[in-house]
This record gives sequence, structure tokens and C-alpha cells, in this order.
Amino acid sequence: MRKLAWAALGAVVAVALVIGVTDRSPATDEERAHRIGRTVMCPACSGETVTDSQAPVAVNIRRQISQRISAGESDDEIRDALATAYGERVILTPPKSGVAGLVWVLPVAALVAAAAGLVLAFRRWSHW
Repeated sequence: MRKLAWAALGAVVAVALVIGVTDRSPATDEERAHRIGRTVMCPACSGETVTDSQAPVAVNIRRQISQRISAGESDDEIRDALATAYGERVILTPPKSGVAGLVWVLPVAALVAAAAGLVLAFRRWSHW
């Protein structure tokens, strides 16, 4: 029974991780533009995304995002073009490769290590 419970927990965690990392594309171009805008920092504002800002440069970037979506560009192509035009600092999501890729890997590794630690602790407690 105990092994079945651990297997069920493992299955739930695996499914949750797959759902969490799966890119769910929005249904409309407007939703997609909003999602991209939330990952781009307003170059003229302090701490605001282009979606939240009403600064002229943010309005212009939102317009560019919409035009690029209409032209059929991918999200990554749009972010790359904005990074080229306004500098890498405007992109809020770190790249998934290189040293910055550790931002994506370390939390998962910490979660796995914590789960392994809990398993070991529970096994020791059950033998007392």
C-alpha cells in the first residue's frame, strides 16, 4: 500500500511538472500580444512591463508586438527583435541556455533534492 501511495505521488508530481513546462498558446492574437508584453520591460519606466505602462515608448512597443504577431512571427522572434532594438535588459525572462539557464534548472534540482531528503527522512523515522 505504501509503495502505491509513493507511486501515485510520483505520478502527480510528474504530471504537474509536464503541465507547468508545457507552453499553452493563447487562443487569440490579443492574448498572445498581452502575454509577450508581460515579458518585456518598458525601457522608459521603472519596474513596469509594456503591458502595464502608458508611456509612449511602451505604447509603441505594444503596437510593434501586434504588428509582428500579424506578420506571423514567433514569440521568440518578437522578443529577439525587441532585445536588438532596445537592449537585452528589456527582456524579463532569462534565456534557457548558458549560465542564465541555471535559473530554470536550479529550482527543479532543489525540488528533487528536497523530495529525496524527505523520502530518506521518512524511511529513517519509520524504522524507529
